[in-house]
Amino acid sequence: MTDVEPRKSTRWLWVSGGLLGVCLGMLAWWQFGAGNAFEVRVETVDFSTVTRVLAVNGKVEARASVQVRSAVSATVSDLLVDEGDLAAKGDVLGRLDASQQEAIVQQARSALEQGRIKQAQAAATYGRDRDLGGIISRSKLDDAKLALEGAAQEVARLQALLDQATIQLGRYTVTAPMAGTVMSRTVDPGQLVDPTTALFTLADLSDLIVEADVDETYASHIAYGQSATLQLVGRSDTLAGSVVFVSPRVNSATGGLAIKIGFDRPIAAPVGLTVTANIVVDQQKALTVPRSALMAGAVFVLSGGKAVQTLVTVVEWPAARLIVTDGLNAGDQVILDSTGLSDGLAVTLVVP
Repeated sequence: MTDVEPRKSTRWLWVSGGLLGVCLGMLAWWQFGAGNAFEVRVETVDFSTVTRVLAVNGKVEARASVQVRSAVSATVSDLLVDEGDLAAKGDVLGRLDASQQEAIVQQARSALEQGRIKQAQAAATYGRDRDLGGIISRSKLDDAKLALEGAAQEVARLQALLDQATIQLGRYTVTAPMAGTVMSRTVDPGQLVDPTTALFTLADLSDLIVEADVDETYASHIAYGQSATLQLVGRSDTLAGSVVFVSPRVNSATGGLAIKIGFDRPIAAPVGLTVTANIVVDQQKALTVPRSALMAGAVFVLSGGKAVQTLVTVVEWPAARLIVTDGLNAGDQVILDSTGLSDGLAVTLVVP
């Protein structure tokens, strides 16, 4: 009996010590874990002027450009300009081999001369018969008059043929339809061309614009006249501009809406240069929150030391801050980062 009692006493001490350790551990967890609230930073929201900006990338293009094509099928005989050359409206850019058409013109001119000779002969015959008066028959005089009228009509027809042939001959000389810079020359002397062949591209580099595509998600927000800030690649300064064209349709293949942005002041830049454009879509007084505060259509507002989940309506926009149209009031303290938060979670405010 004396050996058993000490063993029971020792076992009871071990059990008691274990329970005490658990209690102390739970107390420590409550003091240093559960007792310490989730640390958060907040922002007091208030109405302020908010500008919605849409950033797009585009390319510098000439507002006016044209592809110069041949009006006839022929061989290129001479080219008078090359890429980079300036041309005034009406300047000769090149010539095509017109030897065959020149022969047609010469034939038409000879036929017209023959027709005029016959007209003169008919006029002389009619004049002579008319002067004879009653000596000749009335029918002979009428025949002479008809012959003269027929000769005159034939001369008119031959003149029209000559005019047509001359006009066609002029098409063998390629001229500039507008003043501008030769952006490209795609043919060489001796090459056979036809009306489908683009010989040159002319562009007016004194009036440049930016051509860009807007994703269809934001297509309904873009309008003519909206202001824009433009930055050319390789330059640190910004330039002012505005939207001067909005396509009436979205490209079904790319999902892009074509727009054009004009510069407020003329600039000099190479065509094709990349430009970043920030288009001012809207400006209003509104409440905003950082995107990091939003989670599943809600934000967390600090109230009574707890994170209170609050449903909000925002304007979805590609920006770091979002406009809140419903769910918040001025003065609400919104937790800046919703990561790890849940409704009703005890939080501690961290003062910056």
